[in-house]
Amino acid sequence: MAMPPPPPPTPPASSAPTLPRCYRHPDREAGRSCTRCGKSACSDCLVQAAVGSHCLDCAKASRPDLGTRAKYWNARQHTLVTYVLMAVNIAVFVYVSVADPGSLGGRGGVSRTQFELGLNEFFLTNGRSEWYRLVTSGFLHFGVIHIGFNMFLLYQLGQLLERPLGRTKFALLYAASLLGGSFGVLIMQSSGITGGASGAVFGLMAAAAIGLHRQGINVMSTGIGTTLLLNFFLTFAIPGISIGGHLGGAAAGAICGFVMLAPRWRPVPDWVKWATPIAVLVISVLGSVLVVQ
Repeated sequence: MAMPPPPPPTPPASSAPTLPRCYRHPDREAGRSCTRCGKSACSDCLVQAAVGSHCLDCAKASRPDLGTRAKYWNARQHTLVTYVLMAVNIAVFVYVSVADPGSLGGRGGVSRTQFELGLNEFFLTNGRSEWYRLVTSGFLHFGVIHIGFNMFLLYQLGQLLERPLGRTKFALLYAASLLGGSFGVLIMQSSGITGGASGAVFGLMAAAAIGLHRQGINVMSTGIGTTLLLNFFLTFAIPGISIGGHLGGAAAGAICGFVMLAPRWRPVPDWVKWATPIAVLVISVLGSVLVVQ
């Protein structure tokens, strides 16, 4: 009797399906893939995207170039000039404090470094002609309270003025006010070393007050009017404060603000808004030269 044929051999059990490997780490299993190019990647090689996840190569390729990123950053800085001016003032204060530690408290007389940066008519006459002091004195401060108060006002006024004026016009307004303050110092000062951003800050306050008034806003109902009046009171009430610097800066800022912050229903040609602070700046310098002659 013939025997039935043996049953066919049982095929070996198939092994579990293996996961694809990460394109950057072949020793790692990749549970996901890039939603942009489809490459398999481990969790360390995927970054979250707006839709799905991208591999590192796709994430890098989708980033804007350096120039574009710089433009984006620049567009987000609405008060960049204000921050730069504050940084310069603080840097000069730190420099003076390191060079002459005794000047940090603002007492005990004028330090050597403050003497080299401050403004007095003596340094512009007698063959010295150190005209740079018209500018350097505007970044010199005598003590922590002095610079702290000025930088606080500069920050507040910069937030108010820089965006509507634009960076360059705001910088011109600041420069015109600073040099207007130096001009006022030379007109009214008799002795002593003068320094501080107060002249420029007074110019910004006066410009803001004039601008608000031209917009039909009661200045005294705002913090600007109250702050300006309070600072004028302190200017005359406290000995040692530069009356000429504050008045000169305020006058320069008021002239600029009247033109640069004109209301929309009384428009001023754009070139006039540029020319006004430049003219005030030039007149302040020329006036300073004539005063000391």
